[in-house]
Amino acid sequence: MLSRVRSAVAHLVSSGGAPSQRPKSPDPPNTTSALSAAAETPKSPRTRPGSQVGAPPKTAETRASFSRPTFLQLSPGGLRRADDHAGRAVQSPPDTGRRLPWSTGYAEVINAGKSRHNEDQACCEVVYVESRRVTEASRESTVNQGLCFYYWGLFDGHAGGGAAEMASRLLHRHIREQLKDLVEILQDPLPPPLCVPSTPGTPGFSDPSHLVSPQSCWSPQKEITHESLVVGAIENAFQLMDEQMAPERRGHQVEGGCCALVVVYLLGKMYVANAGDSRAIIIRNGDIIPMSREFTPETERQRLQLLGFLKPELLGSEFTHLEFPRRVQPKELGQRMLYRDQNMTGWAYKKIELEDLRFPLVCGEGKKARVMATIGVTRGLGDHNLKVCSSTLPIKPFLSCFPEVRVYDLTQYEHCPDDVLVLGTDGLWDVTNDCEVAATVDRVLSAYEPNDPSRYTALAQALVLGARGIPRDRGWRLPNNKLGSGDDISVFVIPLGGPGSYS
Repeated sequence: MLSRVRSAVAHLVSSGGAPSQRPKSPDPPNTTSALSAAAETPKSPRTRPGSQVGAPPKTAETRASFSRPTFLQLSPGGLRRADDHAGRAVQSPPDTGRRLPWSTGYAEVINAGKSRHNEDQACCEVVYVESRRVTEASRESTVNQGLCFYYWGLFDGHAGGGAAEMASRLLHRHIREQLKDLVEILQDPLPPPLCVPSTPGTPGFSDPSHLVSPQSCWSPQKEITHESLVVGAIENAFQLMDEQMAPERRGHQVEGGCCALVVVYLLGKMYVANAGDSRAIIIRNGDIIPMSREFTPETERQRLQLLGFLKPELLGSEFTHLEFPRRVQPKELGQRMLYRDQNMTGWAYKKIELEDLRFPLVCGEGKKARVMATIGVTRGLGDHNLKVCSSTLPIKPFLSCFPEVRVYDLTQYEHCPDDVLVLGTDGLWDVTNDCEVAATVDRVLSAYEPNDPSRYTALAQALVLGARGIPRDRGWRLPNNKLGSGDDISVFVIPLGGPGSYS
């Protein structure tokens, strides 16, 4: 079994292009995952309120700085078409050559002029994880040496594409590094040990019998599952990815930030990790199962207000952690106005004081909601240089890099070829709701034979086209004449019943 896995991964590497050589990659030289090629030239974001400040003047970008996922296999002419804001041609992997794992469907389209290039990035990999405790003797055997996981990622960049491009190349490697310590534990049906030796140099480190028993740590013990270990590995990988971006920003190699939506399939379960406003849903037998939620100033208001309350120095003299229905006016001093703080879900009245005239930490609603009047998402990677416009106040302390991870056990259901997991950046969800996506899934897949692997790419294309709309005199319009999405749109369609046994 192991030799077949290695052979499959090796074939994927050979068909996916040469790995990029970057000095800060956590990979060893002989990596076994397929890597996305990326241009090395930094990309410059458009100037806008709340963008990275203090950057030196940047030279004009060259066309070579624009890159798209390697699995699209775009020629130079294809890259130019993918970068055309006027035509907005939908891009998908070609029908010829090796398909994406699981016959995954993918489609994307550039924005209508919101930014110079498509700031979304995507990654689809098969990754082999070798135990960190493997020895040369065990490496030559064929018994339980490692694990293999499937990986899909969508990265929606803002204020530049550097963070999304970097995360698309490296986040799955960080996940692999975190899983290296768990290979034997995840393959053991017994509950995970609470303590393990700290370094590979510890005597008996490679012998599971030397793992410290739970009773020797503390008692009574909490019940820890294998599933929670994988969730923790993914969470740590996001944090390490964010930390790796921090030094890069000093040389302006990575500007801006990105939302990240990642799916890991391991040992029969789908782990869906979301940090930002991209979303994932499962369509199973016509039913809709949300697998993520958006993280915006509105959905995380209380977390943001609590931090502002506990650390008022982060607000300076410019902001208040309290929320009011509208901006407080000086003439309203002494009056009573509706407000809410970090502990409240409802509203109450308070007497307006001088400090209440400051700008609220969270303002606006819907897509116009902002943190410190600057950014509309509260979780993601990067944004280490982001400051309040015309101020030195950093916004990064209010932004979390940790994802929410939801788990779906594929072994608990018998899936049919029409059951899919749909991943989309906010360009899709801004104009399309869950029911409309489910209707498109039913309409497109019913037009194809169940064993036709191209049906999932056709579905991804239909979802992107439906959100983009068609060009008219007044911009891109949907069939109901409402505005289509002017944002970058990226969609993965992952079949849940296609590749065979999940056990």
